[in-house]
Amino acid sequence: QVQLVESGGGLVQNGGSLRLSCAASRRTFSSYGWFRQAPGKEREFVAAISWSGDRTSYADSVKGRFTISRDNVKNTVYLQMNSLKPEDTAIYYCAAKLGSNLYVAMRDYDYWGQGTQVTVSS
Repeated sequence: QVQLVESGGGLVQNGGSLRLSCAASRRTFSSYGWFRQAPGKEREFVAAISWSGDRTSYADSVKGRFTISRDNVKNTVYLQMNSLKPEDTAIYYCAAKLGSNLYVAMRDYDYWGQGTQVTVSS
């Protein structure tokens, strides 16, 4: 079992930046993803990174503004979010998938964090 704990969410103005962190309870051979869920909407894919970190994928809506990265020594994955917009407001979830590939579908992931709220004011 792996526990994931997200942090770094908060309230930011339109155009601002935040960095989310996701700390895993132990080292695993896992790929990671970030997803988000806005009020009244379904959870959606945001970004993913392979175990080695050499492959990443982004939703079109965040491409060029968000960057996913990882530190395997610290068992932590990050999501740097720049040029934030009000439509980025959501609860952001970290997920882990045992394996080395790149995964973008929610159903592929084995473990989920509790989420962290990101609110972007206009």
